[in-house]
Amino acid sequence: MSAKPEHYDVIRKPVITEKATMASENGAVVFEVAMDSTKPQIKEAVEALFGVKVKAVNTTITKGKVKRFRGQIGRRKDVKKAYVTLEEGNTIDVSTGL
Repeated sequence: MSAKPEHYDVIRKPVITEKATMASENGAVVFEVAMDSTKPQIKEAVEALFGVKVKAVNTTITKGKVKRFRGQIGRRKDVKKAYVTLEEGNTIDVSTGL
């Protein structure tokens, strides 16, 4: 399956945090994805872009926090994250570019 332009719209960027690193030890990779994307879309995009087999996709929506900047109140954007579990033997190196 070849990568289509819409696959790049679904997957925004890999999430590199302490929790994401812990998940990667169990064969899972964490991506920030588009808010309107669905689990089947995410699975298709990851398989096409990285050439791996996906076992499962779990998603979470993190609500944006209210923060102040120079006394002005602002709000960070809501973020949708996908925890993509890969089949045995498949790996994605998120430290390198696409």
